[in-house]
Amino acid sequence: MSSSTPKNNNKKLINLLRGWPSPSMLPSSLLLAVSTTLLSNPDLFIPALQYGPDPGYQPLREALATWLGNAYAVSPNVNEICITGGASQGLACVLASFTDPGYTKVVWAGEPCYYLACGIFEDAGFGKGRIRGGGLRGFELGQEEGGGEGEKVYKDVGRGRKLYRHVVYLVATSGNPSGKTLSLERRRELVRVAREYDALIVVDDVYDFLQWEVGMDGAGKGELPGVLPRLSDIDIGMGRSQHEPEGKWFGHAISNGSFSKLVGPGMRTGWVHGTEDFAFGLAQTGSTKSGGAPSQLCAAMITELVTSGKLDVHLKTNTRSALQSRHGRILAAIKKELGAYGVGVLESSEHGKSVYGGYFVWLTLPEGGPDAEEVAEWAKREENLVVAPGKLFEVGEGAKFGRNIRLCFSWEEIEDIEEGVRRLGSVLGRMRDGEKQHGVGQGAEGDTGAFK
Repeated sequence: MSSSTPKNNNKKLINLLRGWPSPSMLPSSLLLAVSTTLLSNPDLFIPALQYGPDPGYQPLREALATWLGNAYAVSPNVNEICITGGASQGLACVLASFTDPGYTKVVWAGEPCYYLACGIFEDAGFGKGRIRGGGLRGFELGQEEGGGEGEKVYKDVGRGRKLYRHVVYLVATSGNPSGKTLSLERRRELVRVAREYDALIVVDDVYDFLQWEVGMDGAGKGELPGVLPRLSDIDIGMGRSQHEPEGKWFGHAISNGSFSKLVGPGMRTGWVHGTEDFAFGLAQTGSTKSGGAPSQLCAAMITELVTSGKLDVHLKTNTRSALQSRHGRILAAIKKELGAYGVGVLESSEHGKSVYGGYFVWLTLPEGGPDAEEVAEWAKREENLVVAPGKLFEVGEGAKFGRNIRLCFSWEEIEDIEEGVRRLGSVLGRMRDGEKQHGVGQGAEGDTGAFK
């Protein structure tokens, strides 16, 4: 296939790779009001501006216990929650406190995988083949494979923590990048396997409250469908496993939550939910004890949003409703602009249910045509359009998502999202015309196969 003359000229850059919330979704006025109240009251701002307790800002832990308990229909337990500096910092602290590069064998990542998590695993000593794909199936087939150095342990975790033999990482609800949601049956199955082989399941539960019913408008717009149980709740419900140290109960699954998508990434505040012993052990991480609770001031601001009910209102009337509308618009644009080229798209997160969530849609290019990396290259060069090819989300060796593209519908304005999809269709059209002209992919009668 020959290259073409660049067409982008001075076209406006459209970035459908960036997974940020639109500025219109940021609750600046709410944060201004709560920060003014907070910083005007010494009883509030003194503890908020000081070092905090290791498990986190206590009022936020209490507020979260109630809020999450209501959402997941479980009994609130403040001792099962540890405040973090967001999901990424929370994951790093979990690895620092509960894994050892000599003892822990492998990190098993659900694929396609949130690609920036891989760097966190590598920093913890799990590089060079120690991160493997396949998720649950890969873990089931290879849980006894090596990676660690037998019983050699480099860390002294003390009585407040333990080391796990394996780590399983995934985004169980509205996954990034695929948009898929793990069924209740598969959640239970994964927890059972983890308990058998002494694995810790780390679930980035960052999109649970950003779900909606596909096609619902009017009275249904912005409503949150019923959320599936967290894997951490499923695990706690099964009680202690055979791998627990005497007198301790650390469990085998944790929920790694964040306010980055609910309030704003700049708040750098999140939480981990697990057993009481796990939450306490996580609070003993050295970087936390040297300074106390992360994100103390922002945690105090978020507490007011949660306890007042303002966060729920913001999610319903602003964030979820905006994402729901954007999702509907990008699906319509994909069908209009890409349907003729045989491009497929996942329209619902849960099999058999009209529910979707998160920030992304996952495209599948037809067999026989150009791969996703080539399409992404053409899009940037000719249309000043940035998209994420599926290879970015692969773990380990092997081309598994070479025909997939992730598009983000949360960052750009709706008109630019639709224009971006139109530009992508234009690229596919010119690539099809190039195939016809040069005979690429043609059968005996000149059929271009994928790009009919």
